[in-house]
Amino acid sequence: MQRWRGLEDIPEAAFFGPGGRSVVTIGSYDGVHRGHQLIIGRAVERARELGVPAVVVTFDPHPSEVVRPGSHPPLLSPHHRRAELMAELGVDAVLILPFTAEFSKLPPSEFVVKVLVDKLRACMVVEGPSFRFGHKAAGNVDTLKELGGTYDYEVEIVDLYERGAAGGGEAFSSTLTRKLVAEGDVAGAMEVLGRPHRVEGVVVRGAQRGRELGYPTANLETLPHTAIPADGVYAGWLTADGEVMPAAISVGTNPQFDGTERTVEAYAIDRVGLDLYGLHVAIDFLAFLRGQEKFDSVEALLERMAIDVKRARELVGEYDSGRERSKAP
Repeated sequence: MQRWRGLEDIPEAAFFGPGGRSVVTIGSYDGVHRGHQLIIGRAVERARELGVPAVVVTFDPHPSEVVRPGSHPPLLSPHHRRAELMAELGVDAVLILPFTAEFSKLPPSEFVVKVLVDKLRACMVVEGPSFRFGHKAAGNVDTLKELGGTYDYEVEIVDLYERGAAGGGEAFSSTLTRKLVAEGDVAGAMEVLGRPHRVEGVVVRGAQRGRELGYPTANLETLPHTAIPADGVYAGWLTADGEVMPAAISVGTNPQFDGTERTVEAYAIDRVGLDLYGLHVAIDFLAFLRGQEKFDSVEALLERMAIDVKRARELVGEYDSGRERSKAP
């Protein structure tokens, strides 16, 4: 899959094949959740039918940060992770457009001409029903269809699935996912994402208390604007150098030792002698175990940590076993 940054990075006509056209979908696509997967998957499907490449157009920074400075939402996935997930869906190229104040002022018609017509040669655009674009979000799917008649591209709208009754019937969305993550409902977030929520960062040296207690942890310096789950203890995985390890994860300020800085730490269960300092790693959240607590003594904390690790090991094992069963012929 190709990755382009800015309109000037788009290659010449050779990339677009004999027909010189493409199928395009546009959006922030933060999280690449199940609703996004429906839209992107349909774009890829139509591209294959037409024999042209499928291109995703997205933005950096998030448009809200430019339109309303200081309102940048917590990010469910950085751009490199979104690109990985899109590649798995069959996307041929991702175009990241720098979202500037000047760019934000483009009227819908000019956006269509500059991006979809002149550069991407779109023959079809696939979007969700709530898609908005152009200055002050003045353009919607009807605008897109109207301009398509002028500039020779079709528009297909994909209806998004909704969560079940437990989710209040809400449509899959990044906003809903951020809410669930912020509440610590990582199981609910996984339902919307179609996979566990992931937090990435570089392993840095912390207070070393986990090592002293017999539970050495990887302390992450997370990426800017990362959506971090609510304070508490979780079961999940730690991925480093391509190796995926069951983990007990702690998010919070470590009240047992009167901490003030919020951290994300992961203990790789049953692993000894790991040296992860300086590595870029990923933590995937499977299940919430308990909230943060301050215990009467370090001994009481250790007893509870042993229970947490045991439970995390069980939950990860059950999940992994279930996935293996589902893959069986």
